[in-house]
This record gives sequence, C-alpha cells and structure tokens, in this order.
Amino acid sequence: MLLKVNKSDTSGTVRIPGSKSHTIRALFIASLANGVSEITDPLISDDALSAVRICRNLGADITAQENKYIVKGFNGVPKVPDDILDVGNSGTTLRFAVMTAALSEGCTVFTGDYQIRRRPLGPLIHAMNNLGAEAFSTRNNGMAPVVVKGRIKGGITDLDSVTSQYLSSLLIHCPLLEKDTEVEITRLNEVPYVEMTMWWLEKQGIRYLNNSFKDLYISAGQHYKPFNMSIPGDFSSATFFAVLAAISGGEFALQNLDMTDPQGDKQVFHILESMGAKVTFEEDSIRIKGDTLKGMEIDMNAIPDALPAMAVAGCFAEGETRLVNVPQARMKETDRIRVMYEELTKMGADIQELPDGLVIRRSKLKGCPVKGHDDHRIVMALAVAGLNVDGETVIDTAEAMNITFPEFVELVKKCGGSAELID
Repeated sequence: MLLKVNKSDTSGTVRIPGSKSHTIRALFIASLANGVSEITDPLISDDALSAVRICRNLGADITAQENKYIVKGFNGVPKVPDDILDVGNSGTTLRFAVMTAALSEGCTVFTGDYQIRRRPLGPLIHAMNNLGAEAFSTRNNGMAPVVVKGRIKGGITDLDSVTSQYLSSLLIHCPLLEKDTEVEITRLNEVPYVEMTMWWLEKQGIRYLNNSFKDLYISAGQHYKPFNMSIPGDFSSATFFAVLAAISGGEFALQNLDMTDPQGDKQVFHILESMGAKVTFEEDSIRIKGDTLKGMEIDMNAIPDALPAMAVAGCFAEGETRLVNVPQARMKETDRIRVMYEELTKMGADIQELPDGLVIRRSKLKGCPVKGHDDHRIVMALAVAGLNVDGETVIDTAEAMNITFPEFVELVKKCGGSAELID
C-alpha cells in the first residue's frame, strides 16, 4: 500500500488513541491474574491484537467489546499451546510471552514476521536459563524462532537490557516464581518503559526492591489481582502530531494525554518547547503551535521511538540538531538510524549518521518516492515531512501504520492534510 501526501496547511483537534505499551502490559497482567479484569479504551492495532491472540493461546479468556476487553486470567498457570505461536510484528508481545510460557510445565515455540526474526532476544534467553527455564533459539542466533520449556524457578541472573522489554518481562513474571529473584543489570536502555512496568506492579501491590537500576530483588510467591483500568493515550503516537504542529506553524489540540503518566515520550513536548514551539498544558488537552525552531542536542536514550519524527523536526530547525545516545534504535523493526538517514537524504536532507544517532542541519526538503521499510514509525515520520514540503511524497509499505496507529491518515485528513492511501 502507498501513502501519497502533499504540502498542506494543517491544524485541528486530535484524540490520541490508547497507549500500545499500557495496553500490552494490561493484557498480560490481566491474563496472569486470578479473576476477571476489564480494560477500557485499549489500543486496537495489529500489535495489540497480537498480544490478545497470544494471551488467549496461553489460556486467558478474552472477550472484545466495543471499547474494552474483558479478560479472565489463568492465575499464573498458562496452558501449553496447541501449536506454534506467531507474535506477528510485536516485539513487546514476544519478550513478555516467552516468560509467560516459562511458567508452564511444557514446551512452547514462538515465531513472528521477518522483522521479529531479526530482532535480538539473546540476553533474555540467557536470563531465563539462569533462572531455571530451558530456552533456546532454533537458529542459535539469539533470535526467534525460540523454544521455551518451563517451569522457571527463580534465582540469580545478570541481564544486559539493551531493550527495556527484557527487564520489564522479568519484572512482570518473577513475582510469580517459587524462589526470590535477583537481577544484576549490566546495561539498561529506555528507563521510562521499565518505570511504566513498575507503575503497574505498584498498582498491584507487588513487592520488589530497585537499587537505582543496578540490581533488582523480586520476592517470590506473589499473585496478580483482577482490575478495572482505562488505558491512557499514547505519547509515542502523539509525537507525530506534535512534530507536525512544530514544523508547520499550525496549531493542534491533542486530547487523551496525561502528563502524569509514566510514558517516556511525553518528554517530546518539553523538547519541542525548548526548540521554540509554543506548548500549553491544558486540563483536557495539550495545545502545541509551531514557531521558528532552533536545533539542539537531544539525548534520545529514554525515547527511542521518537527518533524518526525528531529527525524530521531537525530538518526544519535552524542550525544543527543532534539526536544521540540511542544505539538501540538500530534494533527496532528496522535500523531506524540508517533508514531515516537514507530516506531523508532522498528528500534532500543535510544529515549525518552516527553510531548512536543522527546529526541533522536545516534542510530544504522536496517531495519524492521514499520507502517505509514496513516500519510504522518510519512511514508516519516521512508523511509528516511530506506534508510540509513542495512536491508529492509517496511512501511505500504504508500498511505498517496499522501496527500502532491505524487512524493516522484519517486524523491527518481531518486536520486539513492532503493524504491518500492507495492499494
């Protein structure tokens, strides 16, 4: 599918859909609980549906209603699936589900699409084996397909959490084990995502000790309780409209966002404000209006998902913008550092690739055919660029937007954007 966009005057009010990260955590914790939970206003997207499918296959009874999921959990004892489990494109689902499967007595096999089969899993496999599970990559390369055999017991392990999802997976599941767990953290990227997981644990009354993210101690023999939860809006998705406002000079009111929520990508609003955009935090929305932007150095380690959109913002900012300390962006659905360098270069960007980020100088971009690389955040970032430059921008693999933000094009059009999907 192709997405065609042209330069447009955009402004408007946008209700941001539910958080992918919160939705998937809610689904797994509800599945692990003993009783019936109600998850209201979840994200309905390919990644979230992957999590629903996997939790069902592991034994949860999940009923979808108009704006909610009703989840009857399996009380920490998943079933052994009847078949191989395919997580689609959802890295979060894979990294959480391998630990869920390790709670059962049998063997579970996981795979996913071609991007999932290239994303690293080795450090989590290493930790799981240290804690008593038997897990291995079928190709011996630390990537899916992966086989998991339980039951995992607990104990002591080190963890190289190059992605926060490894540590979040341990935090969610280790409270259910029969032995206490100690985790020595040798590296941790994306700390706000772990803080989000801890936010969920604290709501559940789970006992653990965090020594400044150097090591963690998780008490054994705990349980999850059923809950009722409304999912907050997704700051990662809001980033695209925030950047659209900042570079276009338009004004957007973004609804369904809570600045007290632990999501790391809320930092994007403060960053854009520091660059020169006008940002107002209102009771029911965040209002952002574009103005002259000035380049700056931005440590992206905590907010890697914002890199594609912020690379676009850098093209419209005076001077130089440096996006640094985010090497893990190379291990997402694509190597997002390399891909944004390649595609923005096609559009005329003055951009330099770093091992851990990008340097972007103000550029006069032009519309042209570019590749979305089957990556939802690449597609949407390039669309934001195309809406603000002369000439038509045509982005392939646009169907990837369904991974996290199926309503993106519809909302862009509602705000005056010239955007058209073509099969």
